[in-house]
Amino acid sequence: MKESESDFRQTGTFKLLLMIIIIWGVLAIIFGLTDLEISIASRIDIHQGWGDFGADYGEVPGYGFITIGVILLIGGTATNIKKQKIFALFLAIIGLGIMIYGIISESSSITRVGGGIGISALLFTLIFFNRDWKQYHTIAVVIILFALLFPLLFVQLTKLFCGRVRFRNLSEGFIEYTPWFAPPGLESGLRGNASFPSGHTAMGWMFLPLLFIVKDRKSTDPVKIITYIGVIGWGLFVGASRVVVGAHYASDVLFAAGMGWVLAILLYYIYYYRPSSR
Repeated sequence: MKESESDFRQTGTFKLLLMIIIIWGVLAIIFGLTDLEISIASRIDIHQGWGDFGADYGEVPGYGFITIGVILLIGGTATNIKKQKIFALFLAIIGLGIMIYGIISESSSITRVGGGIGISALLFTLIFFNRDWKQYHTIAVVIILFALLFPLLFVQLTKLFCGRVRFRNLSEGFIEYTPWFAPPGLESGLRGNASFPSGHTAMGWMFLPLLFIVKDRKSTDPVKIITYIGVIGWGLFVGASRVVVGAHYASDVLFAAGMGWVLAILLYYIYYYRPSSR
């Protein structure tokens, strides 16, 4: 185990981890001093353009990706390839049913969540219907663990105990504003103040485990290039959109993104670099 850990410290992945932690720390200091000014300078009308798109759809692909992780994990328990797809099709029907209910009830949020679950389950099943889903067991476990540790436990618990007031909810004069390192606390969180960290941003970075799959491809491989651009680009877009609509401060986005990268690299180390530890 000690030899494995020593080898890992020489890898590009470990160096990436150190770089992320350093950048995270530097930006945390900068945003701790400039959060309010950044929000004031970058805000736009909440119902305009790409910021509004990020607010509406920033989490939807993440829900779809988590859904794929669930159906791979559960479906992969069956030995028969066709039987592996039964739960996925069932979940697709449930998701599409929720989407239809959302349309009928005129609830855009329910429509988006149901669509994200149903459409992703259906499309993934149709595309990979003839594949043995057992081969995807490791990535399925990583996706589920990542979802549980990152957007669920870390984000939601931190939101509750920090209770930071969102920029768009500040009164004139911004008297309720607090820097990330001096949050109001649990009492404020129980009143519904949940700015720190950004949940949308966490869901935007849910695709980080995809980088594990293409990591060993050549740097010139189009699949690797597109995957990296897509994963990183989407995460940055969702985070930026949360700042411009006043839903979050820059530090809210930073801590969600930073924790996502750190957890993803740790899961890579456990499930890919040291597979014998499972």
